[in-house]
Amino acid sequence: MSSFKIFDIAGSGLSAQSVRLNTVASNLANADSVSGDPKTVYKARHPVFEAVKASVAAQALGSAPGTDAANTAVRVRGIVESTAQPTERYEPGNPLANQDGNVYSPNVNVIEEMTDMISASRAYQNNVEVMNTSKDLMLATLKLGST
Repeated sequence: MSSFKIFDIAGSGLSAQSVRLNTVASNLANADSVSGDPKTVYKARHPVFEAVKASVAAQALGSAPGTDAANTAVRVRGIVESTAQPTERYEPGNPLANQDGNVYSPNVNVIEEMTDMISASRAYQNNVEVMNTSKDLMLATLKLGST
């Protein structure tokens, strides 16, 4: 495996965690929104990740196969909406209430979202550290050859 491949791997992790952080931010931003119709209320979204094997990644990227790395990238396969039912509340004074006086809140659990945000943030930081450490090791190797 090329020494530079580590940047591709960590970079794909950074990209995936960035998508994860954006979906968490979207979920938190819409946690308090309401609707008069349960079909139109905001639904929590979550990214689905997929590990891309070295041989598959080589074919997809057009590079030569032959690397022995078990996984060469992580890819966001898609973003799925939660199927949990929205919360129904009786608020007849709300302008968005339906004819029965009910409004519907999204199925966003703020505590779970905050936990997911912390996890994604730490994974992002770890990938940045991998890149920085690899860069430092490569620079140290180059300095060895110039002494």
